[in-house]
Amino acid sequence: MLNSEDFSKRLIIIMEYYEISAALLAEKIDVQRSNISHILSGRNKPSLDFVLKILKAFPEVELYWLLNGVGTFPKEVENSVVESPPIAITKVDTILNKVSDNPKKNSTDLEIDRIVIFFKDGTFKNYIP
Repeated sequence: MLNSEDFSKRLIIIMEYYEISAALLAEKIDVQRSNISHILSGRNKPSLDFVLKILKAFPEVELYWLLNGVGTFPKEVENSVVESPPIAITKVDTILNKVSDNPKKNSTDLEIDRIVIFFKDGTFKNYIP
């Protein structure tokens, strides 16, 4: 069960980290200032909508840390991601030949299920032939 007092402390940590007031926090996540005040005082528990708005507005906040103090704040960034240059769709046959489980199969024997393109902003497009 969510401990309102601990949640309030973590909310204060977020406000101090970003150097914002309760009023500015309310504006940033689009809630009434009284909602922030009631949560900070322990009068009300945060709703799921409130928690999701915090996570959306502050991507450095981890869900488990916010709810029960497990994890870190701000989020630790993984440096293991290696960016590769974009590849042209014409190279799909070459790639399929390289990653095929069966080296005797060529790309003409394989059926494409879908092609997914990931964009740097975190969105993607899914193409199904």
